[in-house]
Amino acid sequence: MKTSERRYTLSLSCPDRVGIVAAVSSFLASHNGWITEANHHADQEAERFFMRQEILADSLTMDLPTLREKFAPLAEQYEMDWRIHDSARKKRVVIMVSRQEHCLYDLLSRWQSRELDIEIPCVISNHEDFRGFVEWHGIPFHHVPVTADNKAEAYGRVMDLFDEVQADVMVLARYMQILSPEMCARYPGRIINIHHSFLPSFVGAKPYHQAYQRGVKLIGATCHFVTADLDQGPIIEQDVIRIDHSDAPEDLVRYGKDIEKAVLARGLRYHLEDRVLIHGNKTVVFR
Repeated sequence: MKTSERRYTLSLSCPDRVGIVAAVSSFLASHNGWITEANHHADQEAERFFMRQEILADSLTMDLPTLREKFAPLAEQYEMDWRIHDSARKKRVVIMVSRQEHCLYDLLSRWQSRELDIEIPCVISNHEDFRGFVEWHGIPFHHVPVTADNKAEAYGRVMDLFDEVQADVMVLARYMQILSPEMCARYPGRIINIHHSFLPSFVGAKPYHQAYQRGVKLIGATCHFVTADLDQGPIIEQDVIRIDHSDAPEDLVRYGKDIEKAVLARGLRYHLEDRVLIHGNKTVVFR
């Protein structure tokens, strides 16, 4: 099978019990479904089961709406939280950025080369710095200033833009503002952030400077979902790099930018491929 062939991705979680894999596999087999990738995980402490299946779309005897309709009774029987995504539909990603360009540049490069096979309907920023760069790529750019006095209005505008373009996910590519609780509640599991620290260490502002003051020997970056609790959302991906006593804070910032780009790209890809399942403040990531 070619990786470019159309696939349906079924991802689900439910209370753990005997027979879940057999039930789902039997359902797909009864409709001639060809499973090309299968991932399972049982969380014994939470007593919850997680599954991700890729099915060759053309092997099935029905279209996607019918597949969802026929799968629904089985999902109800096993109390599943579930979704099915069609690889023929590209995910729509809105990027938000402030004045640090490295993550924005990296994502647009991956998009332009089709390494990330997505649509970017717009970029939103609280500054004008990258308008020319973004519009040169043919992507609409929206300047939404954020001040201490206009946050409700500004984030209302951001939510309007996000809904207007029918986006699937919002990526904070070093967007240096704290989102409102209302915005976090409106898009649970749909806002991804890159934090320049190996969380849960050094939350908030200037984490590299915090790390320098603490004298750590490893620094890192964390890709996580945004919640109303600052830098406390479910973690998708992390990485670290070793440093030593001779490194100044400026060196840590420079090293960290490379990690941030890679971690954000990996975390976003896992999310786009429906490999991330959230349970409470933890994630199951089927790499």
